[in-house]
Parts: sequence; C-alpha cells; structure tokens
Amino acid sequence: MTENDERYMRRALELAAIAAEMGEVPVGAVVVKQSTGEIVGEGYNRRETDKSPLAHAEITAIAEASRRLGGWRLIDCALYVTLEPCPMCTGAVINSRVERLVYGASDPKAGSCGSVTDLFSYPYNHIPEIERGVLAEECAAVLSDFFRELRVRKKNIRPE
Repeated sequence: MTENDERYMRRALELAAIAAEMGEVPVGAVVVKQSTGEIVGEGYNRRETDKSPLAHAEITAIAEASRRLGGWRLIDCALYVTLEPCPMCTGAVINSRVERLVYGASDPKAGSCGSVTDLFSYPYNHIPEIERGVLAEECAAVLSDFFRELRVRKKNIRPE
C-alpha cells in the first residue's frame, strides 16, 4: 500500500458517506489517472435513488472517467473502491481496461475478486494489478455501522 492508495481510498470513503446520508449502501469509488494523480471519475452507490441495479459506485466512476478522458479504455488508470467489486463491477473493470484495482473491505456475499469467486482467475483479455485491504477496517466499519443503524430504524418502525 502506498501513501497515495490511502489518500484516494479516503476520498472513496467520503463518497461512501454521501451514499449513506442518502440511505444508500455506503460504497464509494474513485478513478485516478496514475501518471498525473488526477481524479477523473467518482461515484457512490445510487441504486435506490436511481431505481437501477446498474447504479453501483464503480460503474458510475468508470462511466465518468470514460466521458472525461474521451474513451472507454481507461489506460493508465486505477480504480479505488471501498468494497470488493461484485461480478458486474469486476466485469466493468475488465472491459474498461483499468490497470490497477485497489479495494478496501472484502465482500463475502458478492465479492468477485477472491471472496465468493475470482473473475480475474479466468483467461479474460485483461487482468488488472490488484491491491486488497487498503483501509479495510475503516471501509468495513462504514458498512457495518450503516447496516446496524438500518436494523435499528426498521425495528423502531415496526407496528406493535
């Protein structure tokens, strides 16, 4: 883990906090142009807000980076995300040619970079460099806190 990994993951955590404030599962993502250090795409979960299963943090960040850079190939780019990507987002990493994937917390329910499955172990045409566990405890805590509060709210709303 580099100093920059921590800095960009902290930005992803800030984006996750925005998602949580909106009542969304708190996942944040940042795409960085590695040669310049410029953030070229950002995203956070918006599935409930957008009423779309496609509105994951990674998809949003990758789409913004592609628009900003003028192409679908994210050469010289790293994706920082607070939670291990699901199958859809792992596919987006492969298809967008992100060169480096950095994630925080592992996802034992849908993680597709080693937890449930490892899509990068298949002979796809592109496999990024992967850095796992960057600020993992902080990333996991954001998710745990969100779901704990959600359970409390649901418990307090139930009619007796």
